[in-house]
Order: sequence, then C-alpha cells, then structure tokens
Amino acid sequence: MGFNPLEHQGIPLERQLRNWRELNVEPVDPDHGDPYTKCRVITMNGIEVEAILFSHQFARHCPDPEVKRQLAEVRYIEHQQQKAVNWLLPGLASVLETTIAYEQVAVDLTGWVARHEPDPYLKQAYEFGVLEDFDHLYRYANLYEMIEHRKAETIVDGLTEVMPGRPTKFHHRDPVDNVREPYDRTRTDPISKLHALTIMSAEQQTMNFYMNVGPQYMEPIARQLYQEIGLIEEEHVTHYESLVDPGETWWEQLVNHEYNECYLYHSFMEQESDPKVKAVWELHLNMELEHLRIACDLMRRHDGREPAEILAPELPNVLTFEENKQFVRNLLDTQMDLTTLGTGYVRDAHERFERMQEQIHGGEEPPSERVMAQHREMFGREYRLETEGPHPDVASREKD
Repeated sequence: MGFNPLEHQGIPLERQLRNWRELNVEPVDPDHGDPYTKCRVITMNGIEVEAILFSHQFARHCPDPEVKRQLAEVRYIEHQQQKAVNWLLPGLASVLETTIAYEQVAVDLTGWVARHEPDPYLKQAYEFGVLEDFDHLYRYANLYEMIEHRKAETIVDGLTEVMPGRPTKFHHRDPVDNVREPYDRTRTDPISKLHALTIMSAEQQTMNFYMNVGPQYMEPIARQLYQEIGLIEEEHVTHYESLVDPGETWWEQLVNHEYNECYLYHSFMEQESDPKVKAVWELHLNMELEHLRIACDLMRRHDGREPAEILAPELPNVLTFEENKQFVRNLLDTQMDLTTLGTGYVRDAHERFERMQEQIHGGEEPPSERVMAQHREMFGREYRLETEGPHPDVASREKD
C-alpha cells in the first residue's frame, strides 16, 4: 500500500514551535553536495512561500475570527519551516550561482512533471514552459562566465544540459496569450492538481527572486538580463496559475496546499542523499500531517464536504529530481517554434505576438541577445560551444 497522509498522525501543533537553536540549520556544501539536494531545497522554499502567501490571502478574505486565528497559528509554523528550508542554502553562493540553481530546478522539476502529467493539455503547458526555462539557464550561464569567470557545470554538475532553448527574445507575448484553460476540479486526476500547484509555486518563487536581486548587480548587462527574464517569469506565473480551476473553494484550496506539502516532503525524504537535510524533510512531513488534519477539519466544518472527495486515496509515486536530457532534446526537435495564441499554441507568429515584440524590443536587441554578443566579444565564442556545440537544430534555428 502507498502512503496516505490522511491516515497518519503528525506532531501536535502545540509542539511544533522551534527555538533559535533548532532553526539554526547547517547549510548544504556548495561544492561537494548533490546538486539535486540544492534543487530540492529551492523547490520546498517555493512551496512554503506559496503556502504562506495563500494563507495570508485567505485570512484577508475570511470574516470568521476563529478561522483567522487557526490560519495564523499554522502560518507561523509554515514561516519557521520556510526559514529552516531556505537557510539550508549556502551563504557562500553568489546571487548568480543561486540563479543558475533556480533555473536547474525550473528545467528538471517542470521536465519531470511534464513527463508524468496524465492530461494532454496540461502536459503541453509544461512542455512549452520548460523550453523557455532551458534557455534562461543558458543565458545566465553566459553571464556567469563573463562576471565570475566560472562555468555553470560546476553548479549543475552535468545533470542538466546548458545550451540554447527557445530563444528568450521570443518569450515576450501579449499578456492575454499567457492565460490557459483551467483543469476541471470535478474531473481532473488528483495528481494534476498537485502538479499545477507545484509548478506555479516554483515559478512564483523565481519571479519574486528576480524582482528583488536583479538591481543588486553593478554590471549593466546583468541588471538588464534580470529585468528581461524577470518579466518572462511574470508570464510564466500567469501561464501556470491559470491552469488551476478558479471554482475551488478556499477550503478546498487549503486542503490541496497541505496535501501537496505532504506529497513533496515525503517525495524528497525518500530520495534525499544528505542525512541532515533528510532529517529536515522528515520533520517537516510530520508537521504537515498535522497541518493537513487541521485543514481537513476546517473543510468539513465550513465547506460541508469530506476531503477524501477531492484527494487521492494515497500519495502518487514520489516526485523525483533526475536527468531530463533526452526529454528536453526531443522538445527542442519538435516544439522550438511554438508560441501561444489565446489558450492554445501555434507555430506561426501572429499579429498580437508581432506587435508585442515590436513594442517591447523597440527595434533593438534585448538583453538576452546582448549578453551573448558581449560574451562572444570577451571570449571569442558563446558559452560551452567551443567544446560540445549546441544541439544542431538549435544552432540552425538561432542562425535563422
């Protein structure tokens, strides 16, 4: 039998508060640790941040003071969880190094979800997005070598390829074409709800990160590249959040959030190679089991429904960080020239897309192209192309 979080007791809420010593976690080793450990840390930080922001929004729309107090109690613990998780990141890492790890998360997390998503429409949404994150990783890798004179391979450790994807300059679309069709909450597979919530949370975290760290650089090209890709992350958050059925009640959303946290902490606990980090995942899973119980009680009391009506009877197979190289290369072969039109996808540029391109670029090359030109001027080549070369289809399409 699989793991059903509804059948397990967690740590009682009154025993979950941690003191400063307990929150003072030891960060992961930036040079010798598993890169996917850092990816799991970044993912869970995004999940916790989304849980906190959702709880605040719920509280702002809730007239019941008792529910507000219950949300506040759980939310404070979620804040402590977020601090413990995010503080696992090494302080020695530069902003750009963390950025490259963020994009590795975007590629391999979204790639895994796309491979395992049962709904063809949702699957296409993830496949479309992963090619853009893939190119962001490549642009930042060029910037990293220019500014810090180091290779992105030292961060991704060869687990994720660093080469061009769908060119970043083509990611700028009319905002109305970033809105997708939502899944139907009454008919969709429960795993699809978890996938949508997970990728939305991860992209939201990246958007927020770039909004805040971009202006910390002195180099003009770095500031400009963060500005450009930060705007695309806004498009990605719109793209993914629109997949969630807006008909879900606040109580239903609360239960889905807590169930998803159980799913991800359980998944990462099962595969974590760092014993100290694994202990954090196990502790937080046992906390989340109690948060889920509380959310389920609130749903029964205020929504008049049993949580089992909307949840899977057991957690699905663990979400795994693993290589997606062949999957991404297949997408490069087949989906490089896609853009969006309405809630669908087309291969040909259309009027709204071309108008947006003209307005945002203003007849000039965007930062994502200028960073490549400056890298070629500095090194006489693009990043990594002198040894391994780009995917041949990518090289020909970039040239065109």
